[in-house]
Amino acid sequence: MSDFVPVNADLHIHGLFLGAVSGKMKPEIIGAQAKLKGIKIVGTGDILNRRWLELFDDVSINKVDDSLFVHKNGTFFMLQTEVEDSKRIHHLIFFPSLSKVEEVREKLSRYCKNIDGDGRPKINLSGLEIAEAAIESECLIGPAHVFTPWTAIFKEYNSLNECYGKFRSNISFIELGLSADTNMADRISDLHNLTFLSNSDAHSPWPNKLGREFNTFLLKEINFEEIAKAIKREEGRKSILNVGLNPLEGKYHKTRCIKCLTFFSKNDAGSYKYRCPVCHGTIKKGVSDRVDELADLNELTDLKEAIHPDHRPEYKHIIPLSEIIAIALKIRSPYSEKVQNLWRNFVSKYSNEIDVLINVDILKLDKLNEKTAELIKDFREDKFRYIPGGGGVYGIPVPPGKHATMKVWKNSKVNNVSLNETIDKEQKSLTDFF
Repeated sequence: MSDFVPVNADLHIHGLFLGAVSGKMKPEIIGAQAKLKGIKIVGTGDILNRRWLELFDDVSINKVDDSLFVHKNGTFFMLQTEVEDSKRIHHLIFFPSLSKVEEVREKLSRYCKNIDGDGRPKINLSGLEIAEAAIESECLIGPAHVFTPWTAIFKEYNSLNECYGKFRSNISFIELGLSADTNMADRISDLHNLTFLSNSDAHSPWPNKLGREFNTFLLKEINFEEIAKAIKREEGRKSILNVGLNPLEGKYHKTRCIKCLTFFSKNDAGSYKYRCPVCHGTIKKGVSDRVDELADLNELTDLKEAIHPDHRPEYKHIIPLSEIIAIALKIRSPYSEKVQNLWRNFVSKYSNEIDVLINVDILKLDKLNEKTAELIKDFREDKFRYIPGGGGVYGIPVPPGKHATMKVWKNSKVNNVSLNETIDKEQKSLTDFF
């Protein structure tokens, strides 16, 4: 195994031609930021869009071969896109070459009003038909952010077979999404033979977005064939680590009203037909409740230990460094200049963000900023709690000793629940409140 090396890869991003994406999401900036995060391979994002592909013709980007681009700093780009099918389900496609990009583009453009109008093209085909087009062209395809309630496969179906039909056996991966992790997804036996991908789905190059979730693959070299073998777990290539946000920080983790942001149990939400009794807004079913519906292996709640297949690697939770710095400096926004300046100081001193969060000695970090170092130590020791995400709003990491409350519907009224109540002797977890 000595000739295998671990490589960090974030294989799902978007470029500036997708709506609600930063104008700074350009290949040269993405490549530069990826290295600061500690990411070696990043997806190209939106590669079916010719306007986006043209941006890779840049002085900072070189073409390695027909399957890869490389930034001048050594960050590789793997050919990738996300598409939406006729049922609004999102699928990830990885391409072996630019010629196959053109081949798939020609097939799908007949069923798309304007394939160059959006970064994520809307294809008037079923998931099975899109899978057929991709697989015929020797691509890898799988469902994106599988549990997300708006655009994921499990918002529409109860199994992969219902979507992909006869091509189910060709599906080698799923993307977990920000609101789920391995412990949750492995409660579903239908998913046990698949490789789980944890990708950022970044819409901006800010350090708390790009690379906030990534995979570590064991490869011999960097090319499509090696990455494909790792995803398929062939010839010693494999995923050896998933890294991502605690699912409680995901935007759709808990069932919640999208308007007034009150949390609901699944039973209460169902009894009100997912219409909020407080403000009459839509209650959006959370990923944790959807996993409960699909789980067939045990009765465990999310975030507890599941039954994992032998090939499943560890899932490590992280909090983006800029979010930790913002808490340390008592600044609301991780995008503030003061936060970003300190983030750059940490990263320039210690190579990349991943090393700062996980590897660098706390005593060394303490020399740059004592409070940030203290919070990184708390993070490593799993002392943070969370106001859960839901209803399209991210969860909030809460450091030790910090008071926080959330609105929870219980006993036919809104209760302001303190996080301190969730860790006393009688209330052992957030699950007690949902």
